[in-house]
Amino acid sequence: MPELPEVETVVRGLQTELPGRRFASVSLFRPDLRFSLPEMMEERLQDQEITGIRRRAKYILIDLASGETLMIHLGMSGQLMFAEADNYQQAKHDHVLFALDDGRLLRYHDPRRFGMMVLAETAELSAHPLLAHLGPEPLPKLDATYLAKKLSARKGPIKPALMDQTLVVGVGNIYACEALFLARIHPEAPAFQTVDKANVVVKAIQQVLLAAIDSGGSTLRDYVRSSGDIGYFQHQFQVYGRSNAPCYVCTTPIAQLKQAGRSTFYCPNCQAPL
Repeated sequence: MPELPEVETVVRGLQTELPGRRFASVSLFRPDLRFSLPEMMEERLQDQEITGIRRRAKYILIDLASGETLMIHLGMSGQLMFAEADNYQQAKHDHVLFALDDGRLLRYHDPRRFGMMVLAETAELSAHPLLAHLGPEPLPKLDATYLAKKLSARKGPIKPALMDQTLVVGVGNIYACEALFLARIHPEAPAFQTVDKANVVVKAIQQVLLAAIDSGGSTLRDYVRSSGDIGYFQHQFQVYGRSNAPCYVCTTPIAQLKQAGRSTFYCPNCQAPL
């Protein structure tokens, strides 16, 4: 599933192309993705000027002059890619097509259909059920004092805690593994025992996320940027997906375990238990 760096990369690509443009038309090739598409979506978006593009957690937010915001979640395999109208041929999993007023197309492609699109009032967005429960963003600044307070109340392992979107948004499985390696913290360490390392954890999270964004995100299967190019951060993984391979720091074989149904990768030596 695309995580924060992948979504941020898509948003940055859209920010260079969409603000000031209008949706000339919108074509829906099916009535739903993970959930039903917004009621009268084509009519509500047609001729609407795009006033801004931003991100909240893993949601892409497209603000419109109408006072509504189109919220897009890419799910597991969603892609937003530009295409030229003259060369466009609908692909099997192209589900929504946005025609822009400059003649270009923005296609939403999603083989697994776990993505979603929602139209909501921009002024009330922070209270929307999909966003209201979310924790703070890790970038550009996450408060270490806040994180320490939250971790102090958690007896479970640190890694699932960091992936809890009510604690902090956008730290998915890949980047939680990589950040904990950078912080030299065992993924099974009780969260409350890592309170004195909250500042180290914050810096590790931010360093990993910024490096991933600089590399255009991580492409493991479906993710591509809005240009259609893949991301390259997967070539910088220190532990993720490297089970039994030697640690780049100490040569100890990378270990793997399951936490909350997800695979966790870590170095038993560099990330020795507390």
